[in-house]
Amino acid sequence: MFLQPKKFKYKKVQKGGFPKIKYKKNKLTFGNIGLKANQSGRITARQLESARQAIVRKIKRKGKLWINIFPSIPVTKKPTEVRMGKGKGNVDYWAAKVSIGTVLFELTGISIQNAKAAFRTGRAKLPIRTIIVEQ
Repeated sequence: MFLQPKKFKYKKVQKGGFPKIKYKKNKLTFGNIGLKANQSGRITARQLESARQAIVRKIKRKGKLWINIFPSIPVTKKPTEVRMGKGKGNVDYWAAKVSIGTVLFELTGISIQNAKAAFRTGRAKLPIRTIIVEQ
């Protein structure tokens, strides 16, 4: 099962935009090496879980991994070959909006070389450009 909220106030939300640069979550708080977003975008719960699995496999369950984003935005989609109108479609998947500078994942407890290798494999699963940052 993928990440999604247990409860939510509104079933469907509007698309909205992305702030230019995020200053709140741009520093490492838990780990000593992290994967930081270098581009704004939307990361789905499936992509996030896929990246997490790739990183955990690479570090062989040693160390501790933190995920700093949560897919809390419902993305709707209308079925194929449906005419225009008739309201907004049903919720198709959950996503997280990511701004430039947001730290997505943090690692601690393993060597820097292993952490960098793990983040390189995890980075390939994400739809946005990222950089590896150290403390």
